[in-house]
Amino acid sequence: RQFEGYDYSQQSGFFPPEMMQQQQPYMGQIYQPTQTYTPTSAQSFYGSSFEDEPPLLEELGINFDHIWQKTLTVLHPLKVADGSIMNETDLAGPMVFCLAFGATLLLAGKIQFGYVYGISAIGCVGMFCLLNLMSMTGVSFGCVASVLGYCLLPMILLSTFAIVFSLQGMMGIILTAGIIGWCSFSASKIFISALAMEGQQLLVAYPCALLYGVFALISVF
Repeated sequence: RQFEGYDYSQQSGFFPPEMMQQQQPYMGQIYQPTQTYTPTSAQSFYGSSFEDEPPLLEELGINFDHIWQKTLTVLHPLKVADGSIMNETDLAGPMVFCLAFGATLLLAGKIQFGYVYGISAIGCVGMFCLLNLMSMTGVSFGCVASVLGYCLLPMILLSTFAIVFSLQGMMGIILTAGIIGWCSFSASKIFISALAMEGQQLLVAYPCALLYGVFALISVF
């Protein structure tokens, strides 16, 4: 076969015209993708500075300043309660107080952790329903549990006293009644301050006294 002298242009009718166009010279830009994503720096992504980030304990809902202020409010029954601070779902302090109450009962030879948490849950549910019926604004379950847990602090003093002395005499009955009144008065004061329920403190203090009376019975007997 002889291929010399064969004119391939005669067969141009068998090929599409675009294939017969002259090949463009390679400029080195074919396989370079265009950059459409502009990466941001880590500083602009996470904020201007790590110093602006809130502390880890505040992100977890643990504020020691508020815990101390709530504790002082409970320890001073005649002190005016700050409704803005008390209307928070802070459960760190109540959990510590419940553990302390159970620990003091354990030192007195009474293993009552289950009763403490069970009665606390039932009491919080009952007070939550009652306060939502009595108040105009309503209250959250976390706020009720927080207030009732903080006001358990005087009951820890009673259970601590029961480690050394017996509370089944006349002095024990008077001390127990005073501690129940202390807890119920503090809890009702905080509730009426946070929920703007002026003139209804006695109505709120009565169910609180029933709840803390059960804890007092556990401490005495």
